[in-house]
Amino acid sequence: MSQTRRPAHQGRRTVARHGELSSPGPLAFLLKLVGVIAAVALVSGFGVAAYALSDLTSSFADDAVELEGQGALPPDIGAIEGGVDVLLVGTDECEPEYAYIFGDRCTGPEAEGQLNDVNMLVHISDNPRRVTVVSFPRDLMIPIPSCTREDGSTTGGSSYAQINQAWGDGGLSCVAKTIKELSGQNVPLAAKVSFGNVINITDAIGGVEVCIGNGGIRDIYTGIDWAAGPRTVQGVEALQFLRTRHGLENGSDLARISNQQQYMSSLARKLVSEEVISNPATLYKLATTAVDNITPSAGLTNPMTLAQIALAVKDVPFQDIVFLQYPVLEDPNDPNRVVPDYDAAGQMWAALAANEPIEVTHDQDLTGGVIVADPEPSEAPVDPTPTAEPGATPVPTETAVALPDNIPGQNAAQQTCSAGNVRAAG
Repeated sequence: MSQTRRPAHQGRRTVARHGELSSPGPLAFLLKLVGVIAAVALVSGFGVAAYALSDLTSSFADDAVELEGQGALPPDIGAIEGGVDVLLVGTDECEPEYAYIFGDRCTGPEAEGQLNDVNMLVHISDNPRRVTVVSFPRDLMIPIPSCTREDGSTTGGSSYAQINQAWGDGGLSCVAKTIKELSGQNVPLAAKVSFGNVINITDAIGGVEVCIGNGGIRDIYTGIDWAAGPRTVQGVEALQFLRTRHGLENGSDLARISNQQQYMSSLARKLVSEEVISNPATLYKLATTAVDNITPSAGLTNPMTLAQIALAVKDVPFQDIVFLQYPVLEDPNDPNRVVPDYDAAGQMWAALAANEPIEVTHDQDLTGGVIVADPEPSEAPVDPTPTAEPGATPVPTETAVALPDNIPGQNAAQQTCSAGNVRAAG
């Protein structure tokens, strides 16, 4: 799946003055859900749910009475130990209240079954805590293992199939098994979110600000005709933004992933902003909306596990929240599909296993999905990472591991803008 590459002499293009911030085929093919909000909303949503619950129980405990002679309570819960991987799956199911958005995709002769079009593995490391979100392209051709369906029957599996077939073979469990075999990572926890859920969760926080570059985005398939500049998207607009690829410079699914990473970075910053984290009403709304709109695996229904995950990620600085695209090569059998680059992927997994800081070397201006933005000269948000006390032993600076240059990505401290394509008809 080739990508449009900009001539080297053009260099980086800049748009609205944003930049790196301080830490704290057929129509059906065009209309797939890109529910990337799940990646951050699941972890951060559970985090604020735990925060809201803690606030409620603390208030309740203010007037509590100590019982004389009773044994001590168990120690406070700690952050999850040893790190953990959580799979987030975005599905394109046609919920009745939103089917009109997708037209023939949900109501016409091209209507398809439910597909796992968004597949993200959230890796939470052990100390020092880092969060890495790896997106697997929906056009990725891989082996699909034999899976057990809900009715107890089993599938035969496939040696060569598109990754988004896994949901139809066995639901969330089959997607998790597929990602586990592809990545070599243990996947004990998983959850899925539909495109209707994306709308509800985004509305709960009052939208997310994104940046539109290259003169704007025009995409008739998603109904977008937006001018360049900052734009707060929520509800249906958020879904339109996450789904667009024909409105981007490259027009590929890989470009769309890069554009989604812009959204997720902005979402992460929004979730820890004063507008959300210091607003009890918004916190409560987000917490309850996340719980109502995410379908978890059994392990994620345990409140203890949710609290442990929340504690593990609550102080991770933005530069250590990294969004990556799984490395791929063009499929020799089909130029519209991709296959795994196992060598590059091995280097990525090794860096995560060693819990080393990682550096994205891929030029974002060449993704066709985003362009690099200028540094913002105005006041930046406060770094949520605690400042060292005077006289404290300085923490050694770690050397980042440079990832292969065919692994696009960015961290949550960076701001990029959509590489719009106003000439696109759709």
